[in-house]
Amino acid sequence: MLYRLRLSIRYDFARPTGAGRQLLRISPADLPGMQEVQQTSIAITPPPSERSGFIDFFGNEVTQLALPAGLTQIRFDMTGRVLRHAGESELDLSATLDGLPADLDDITDLGPQSPRHFLRASPRIPLLEPIAVFARTACGDASTVREAVECLGRSLHSHMRFDARATEVDTPIAQAFAGRHGVCQDFSQIMISGLRSLGIPAAYVSGFLRTAPPPGKPRLEGADAMHAWVRAWTGAEAGWCEYDPTNACFVAANHVTIGYGRDYGDVAPVTGSMRVAGSQSGSHSVDIVAED
Repeated sequence: MLYRLRLSIRYDFARPTGAGRQLLRISPADLPGMQEVQQTSIAITPPPSERSGFIDFFGNEVTQLALPAGLTQIRFDMTGRVLRHAGESELDLSATLDGLPADLDDITDLGPQSPRHFLRASPRIPLLEPIAVFARTACGDASTVREAVECLGRSLHSHMRFDARATEVDTPIAQAFAGRHGVCQDFSQIMISGLRSLGIPAAYVSGFLRTAPPPGKPRLEGADAMHAWVRAWTGAEAGWCEYDPTNACFVAANHVTIGYGRDYGDVAPVTGSMRVAGSQSGSHSVDIVAED
């Protein structure tokens, strides 16, 4: 599927800001065999005083900005065209749950794709006993790692309710899990904690999701959303698989990847620092149009 993407992120400040520096992780990733980036660009309004780019440890494209003082508004606009290939095979070649530790013992590589980076707790994803108990119960009948991923994702989808107003970007996963509601970030980070508690390496994925309008209704501009899902390592033979617990499905052609990390903090779309006095507000919109 060939997609045309547009992302707009805007911040408004009640008073002129001081100088600042920002990192943007908003460009789709070029992933051989999965998705091909044909074009991408980022416009910053007003223009930054400095701009450069680099690739971070996990292979994510980062745009680095120095922003001048005196801003009352800043806007980041990303446009791109991405060819997204079909979803993963449904054939289960993953390791058994009992056999996964042996596969992990054979991994000596510590490069960006090594599952060892995604096995332990990370800054935003602690290993919590209530989530571990939930994961053990949900996966009690699973024999393979892929089955465990699906069982936990489906159980979490049933346990929690999607609510865009229930949590903030910094809400701890313990609070979201106890409240049984949240957004895709919460669903994904809770599932990652559960998988790691079972000894299954799991990464956080940032990206876009194309959503379809209700039957008979026109498609809405900006109705698509920035999204998050889970990447789990299922053994030496099958490697990584990706699952979307918010929608209880394995990732397919409707998902477009931006990047991977241990948790949201590694792939947050905008990070950095800026001197601000007074209130501020932010908004974002995503538009994904299929061209074929």
